[in-house]
Amino acid sequence: VGVGLSLFRVSPRLLEWVAPFVYGVSIVSLLLTLVVGTGAGTAAGTKSWLAIGGVRIGQPAEFAKIATILMLARHLGGRRRSPQTVTELLRACLIVGAPFVLVGLQPDLGSAIVFLGILFGVLFWVGVAPRLLLMLASPVISLLLAFSTLSWGAWIVVLTVLLIVWRPYVLEGAAIWLANVIMGVIALDLWTRLAPYQQNRLLSFLNPEIDPRATGWNIIQSKVAIGSGGLFGKGFTLGTQKRLAFLPAQHTDFVFPILAEEWGFVGVLVTLVLFGVLLQTLLRIAREATDPFSSVIVAGVTALLLTHVVENIGMTVGLMPITGIPLPFLSYGGSFLVTCCMLVGVALRVAWDSRNAGYVKR
Repeated sequence: VGVGLSLFRVSPRLLEWVAPFVYGVSIVSLLLTLVVGTGAGTAAGTKSWLAIGGVRIGQPAEFAKIATILMLARHLGGRRRSPQTVTELLRACLIVGAPFVLVGLQPDLGSAIVFLGILFGVLFWVGVAPRLLLMLASPVISLLLAFSTLSWGAWIVVLTVLLIVWRPYVLEGAAIWLANVIMGVIALDLWTRLAPYQQNRLLSFLNPEIDPRATGWNIIQSKVAIGSGGLFGKGFTLGTQKRLAFLPAQHTDFVFPILAEEWGFVGVLVTLVLFGVLLQTLLRIAREATDPFSSVIVAGVTALLLTHVVENIGMTVGLMPITGIPLPFLSYGGSFLVTCCMLVGVALRVAWDSRNAGYVKR
């Protein structure tokens, strides 16, 4: 809370001025993490923490999210119009691509995905056409579909038709089509480069029953916890999945199933409504911001929180692979909680400035 209040006192103009410096520091910290970083808990085998004298001081990936939002806001907020071509999106993609790659090399797939959520959320907010967003995301779609030759082939046909209909610049269209083909060809090689625990998580996502006592254990126990909560839950601290320690990472990645078991459908509904109110409030603040930079910052904050909520809850109910990503304000975790408080503090400052200016964006 104190960190959030501290950021509340910082002017958006100052944030815009220091954005390149903050972004540069975050990139350097991510590089240091790859060299001297350490793992923790269930993230064994990863290098996501920086430590001094054996004491972990934080996860640079969390603070890189803030830096990326600031740098995107500085770049996109200073434009006279929204990007109209894929080429014009290149700089924004590079801003996000650097931390995305560095975090992915730790490897921390969950946090890396968040950077993509920030990118697409911010681009949508500044008015980038949905067709451009689809073309930008198409290589990732090819990568996901490449493990089924039929599905990937059908997607390439659909993409070819869309490129003909939408008629982008010839070089852009050719580059997009070629990128999709390349992603499909190298998909199997990328699979072999994933860490074993990441491969197991993806396989367990497709079929948890393949190894119910090992890689499939988490998702199976998560569903049991959610289903056993019923309408009103078993009561605070009375959940069997928690008390008997059937469900691991109860205070971090899998806090949502514990909430569902103890408070039931009603508790889950209240939690989702509160998240919805928070996100809607942030969107209103972004819409009423007095300048484009502030608006894009709050839009980035909204995209970050939404990505975390969707990804965390989705993995606990089996709709997404387990990526080890926390639930905002509920999961235990110092670095991410500090990040959330800082971002909310910035959003509150934007709202304060808008109110004082008496300006409402139409």
